[in-house]
Amino acid sequence: MRVKRGFKARRRRKKVLKLARGMRGGHSKLFRTAADTVDRALSFAFRDRRVRKRDFRRLWIVRINAASRMNDLSYSKFIAGLKCLNVELDRKVLAELAISDPAAFSTIAGMAASA
Repeated sequence: MRVKRGFKARRRRKKVLKLARGMRGGHSKLFRTAADTVDRALSFAFRDRRVRKRDFRRLWIVRINAASRMNDLSYSKFIAGLKCLNVELDRKVLAELAISDPAAFSTIAGMAASA
């Protein structure tokens, strides 16, 4: 006698097809191609949650470097000066300061330069 998997199999397929919504063509309609596409998409999502953190840090560093060079200071000297002064502002906050409040950033850069 054969085993009919019944609702368990249907539940599994529905879960995959629900994740595949919005994909084009058979990638959202056919179970086998949808399963492949969903696996790939989930692995990219997992990887890119980590890559996003790296990308933002790189962006913040570029912004801080540009702002510190406007104050006649290289990025490495700026960060080293902050370390000497025990300034505990992270790169995200420093980059935001560089964009939104250049005057405040200039005072911080002056302090870092003197250190």
